[in-house]
Amino acid sequence: MPLSEHEQRMLEQMERALYAEDPKFATALEGSGLRTYTRRRVYQAVAGFLVGIALLMAGMVAKQIWISVVGFLVMLGCAVLAITGWRKAPKPGEQQQAAGRPAARQPRKHRSVMNRIEERWQRRRDEQGH
Repeated sequence: MPLSEHEQRMLEQMERALYAEDPKFATALEGSGLRTYTRRRVYQAVAGFLVGIALLMAGMVAKQIWISVVGFLVMLGCAVLAITGWRKAPKPGEQQQAAGRPAARQPRKHRSVMNRIEERWQRRRDEQGH
């Protein structure tokens, strides 16, 4: 559903305010979405897992147990990263639904951040006389 003109103007004002207040955070949000970030993280973890396998094999060939242990630990760490990254990755279309979720389902930390943003926004509106 497309946004109304009023909603688009409010969104643009919020974006400008975010850029003015914290440009680094704003550019980080504008870059790639959460889904792209988690997908990239999973791919990196898979690549690390393959490096761990190579270290494990190299340690076995060189008869150096410590290299094999390091390879195993790298594999284990990358497997955990891949699994947690895959679980956290939003499904297609899920980001739009997450915005419509009631605040009670969101973790406490996210609610407090949103409350602070809303309070700042309301203060700015009050200062401007709207």
